[in-house]
Amino acid sequence: MTPPEDELSTMAMEELDAALDLSFDEMKRITPWGDSFPGFAPSGREVEVERRYLWAHEPAGGILVEVEVRDPVLKVGAEAKAVLAPED
Repeated sequence: MTPPEDELSTMAMEELDAALDLSFDEMKRITPWGDSFPGFAPSGREVEVERRYLWAHEPAGGILVEVEVRDPVLKVGAEAKAVLAPED
C-alpha cells in the first residue's frame, strides 16, 4: 500500500502539471488568484486540492504557481510549486 504522503505528493505534481497548462499570458491575467476544490486521490479517499497563482519575488514579473493536496482526516498534505519567468 502506498503511504498517504507519497500518494499526495504524486497527486500534487500531477495537479501542478495541469496548472501549468495555461500560457504565461493567461496566468498573468488571473494572478493573483487561488482556488480550492474537493478531489479524490488514486486510492479513492477524498482530498482537498488548492491552486495558487502568485506574483514571484524573483524573477521580477514572474509567477509562482503552487498546488497543495491535503487529506483533512489524516492531517497530512503535500505541495508542489514552480516559478515561471516572464516571457520576453
